[in-house]
Amino acid sequence: MSNALFRTKNVEQSILDTEEPEHSLRKSLTALDLTVFGVGVIIGTGIFVLTGTAAKNTAGPAVSLSFVVAGVVCALAALCYAEFASTLPVAGSAYTFSYASLGELPAWIIGWDLVLELALGTAVVAVGWSGYIHSLLDNAGWHLPEALSGRDGAHGFGFDILAAALVLLLTAILVVGMKLSARVTSVVVAIKVAVVLVVIIAGAFFIHGGNYDPFIPKAQSAEAAGNLKAPLIQLMFGWAPSNFGVMGIFTAASVVFFAFIGFDVVATAAEETRNPQRDVPRGILGSLIICTALYVAVAIVVTGMQKYSALSVKAPLADAFKSTGHPWFAGLISFGAAVGLTTVCMILLLGQSRVFFAMSRDGLLPRFFSHTHPKFRTPYRSTILLGVVIAVVAGFTSLSELAELVNIGTLFAFIVVAISVIILRRTRPDLHRAFRTPWVPVVPIVSVCATLWLMLNLPAETWIRFAIWMVIGFFVYFFYGVSHSRLGRHQETTVSEVMHEPRENGE
Repeated sequence: MSNALFRTKNVEQSILDTEEPEHSLRKSLTALDLTVFGVGVIIGTGIFVLTGTAAKNTAGPAVSLSFVVAGVVCALAALCYAEFASTLPVAGSAYTFSYASLGELPAWIIGWDLVLELALGTAVVAVGWSGYIHSLLDNAGWHLPEALSGRDGAHGFGFDILAAALVLLLTAILVVGMKLSARVTSVVVAIKVAVVLVVIIAGAFFIHGGNYDPFIPKAQSAEAAGNLKAPLIQLMFGWAPSNFGVMGIFTAASVVFFAFIGFDVVATAAEETRNPQRDVPRGILGSLIICTALYVAVAIVVTGMQKYSALSVKAPLADAFKSTGHPWFAGLISFGAAVGLTTVCMILLLGQSRVFFAMSRDGLLPRFFSHTHPKFRTPYRSTILLGVVIAVVAGFTSLSELAELVNIGTLFAFIVVAISVIILRRTRPDLHRAFRTPWVPVVPIVSVCATLWLMLNLPAETWIRFAIWMVIGFFVYFFYGVSHSRLGRHQETTVSEVMHEPRENGE
């Protein structure tokens, strides 16, 4: 049984499976498309919100350095993702990578994890998008009935019609085809980046040098909160990192890191890329570099426009412009955030459907969902199923209390991929690697340590919810996946053929 749990699916078989007519995806994406996808999913509300939170409570103006630190942590993970995605250009990202190196059970665990995280991420983002649209409609004098404004906006029954409608619309776009999705994303990302650049350029004219003094505020001790909302590391060791000071920069990095989540979704589109060995590494690293530069620039501008201690937590950029007597930019920022969340929602849904599709194609989930559309060559069954489920969840639930589950799932995937790079280097040194992670095993090990540190800074209750979902996953795997695994059935057939083949010389 233990051998079955850790059986690996070799790289050659994974690539061969992508050539099955009914289970293959159309290759239509380029390096530019992947870079746009990466920028589209990374730049969301984080650039407009987390800057103020981290600067005011933890790092001060040095929050710009926190973005650099977080970017470096992501870059370490990105280097590992790039090697795997170029070596194994198959849908599924971390799930597929771990299947080829760690074995079936670890692959199932990470796949099960990603299905939940990306689904919740899509729903949370859709609800956030709805909130911005409601705000814009209210400013224009248009008001939707409370019953259609979501749970938080209604007394009793409430359904967020805008959040659900967005998910269903994006589901339809993803079913029609990846190239259409890429074109829609390109237009929306262009608008979003333009808004960010306008904010950076305009804000630069309102910077006052005195607001940067002190650039690194004096360290302050932070008391450990003895409850489940406190970071796990506080409950484990009874201490908390200092606010402000040099350590405050690193503590803030664990907060602003969440603004980077999403670049790994680019790897899920490797199978639909024309030249994955070249284009996937470019898309992953290119999008990360662009977004890091934009994040640092925004952090410098907002802390220069307004004293860090006076920054708003909910809308720091918008309120910073108001403090300078330019409230018009607040509307522009709300528009940019709403537009930005559209692509975040689409690409999270894209990544989730591809992980589900890959698991289904391997037999760990019903094979019914791994059939692709005869015309569009997209996994339409899994996309429609997940789109409808997420639309219902987004419509009925605010999900704000579950948003951190998205973060722990992504960080967990980072660790799995980094470990998988080390293992596959040892077990399959013969594989052609179009992109090679430098300084293996040093870079993957550093990536694991840095990622684990950020995970330990997540609330303890997030870990508990994560553990509950994993336990459910174990039951599903042992009652369904292990007996329906295509790899397992193939191995059983091979063993049976060997046992029953004719013996020579009367043996």
